[in-house]
This record gives sequence, structure tokens and C-alpha cells, in this order.
Amino acid sequence: MTPTEFMREYLNLARTRDIKALLALIDDDAVFLFSNQSSHFGKDAIRNAICANFDAIQNEDYWISDLTWLVSSDEVAVCVYEFAWAGEIDGARAFGCGRGTTAIHRVADAGGAAWRVVHEHLSRGRLRPS
Repeated sequence: MTPTEFMREYLNLARTRDIKALLALIDDDAVFLFSNQSSHFGKDAIRNAICANFDAIQNEDYWISDLTWLVSSDEVAVCVYEFAWAGEIDGARAFGCGRGTTAIHRVADAGGAAWRVVHEHLSRGRLRPS
């Protein structure tokens, strides 16, 4: 699987809210930094943060665009992108957007080798100047 294919699968699992499958793609020691200024170290903290988002935002649609690879090798890859989401919070329409960075690395698993997210950083703002 290429890094681009991995990111496509990761996005699809996030969009379908398949938390078990999504967490399987995240490294046990990953660090996630969210646009609300929260930090989450390790898979348990990341699980709690993602589940809290899933609980808070109903009927969510999430997408990324302008995916750009900064580095890509057989062992590690890092990309930047713009993200956006829309849904309902407490029955009211809500939306947000920003820029993201995801770093993945290859690990050995039962099927041979697979990619895992080791870092995700979401922040407010545009990826590229207007």
C-alpha cells in the first residue's frame, strides 16, 4: 500500500466512524495535536478524543484536499493538506476547516508491513496563502 492509498483508507474510516478500524491504523505511541489546542499522547488518549468528537458532531462529513507529500520513503512519509468538516452540534449546523500534517511510518505486522500514523497535527488557517 502506498502512503496515498493509506491516507485514502484512513480518511474513509474516519468518515464512516469505524473507530476500531481507525485505531488499528494509529501507532500506540502516536501524538495528535488538534485545532482546539488539545494534545493527545498515546492511543488511549487519542481514542478518547476521537470518540468525544464523534459524540459531539452528528451527521458529520469530513474531507481533505490539496494533499501534498513532503517526504515519502519505504519507511516514513509526511504529508500536509487542508481539511474541512460539516455536521450538527446540539441540533445546530456547524462546520470548521484548517490545515493538517500527518506523519506515518512502516511497521511489521502479521500481514508483513503496514503503515501507522505516528503524528497528526490539525490547526486553523489555510495551507497555502490566498
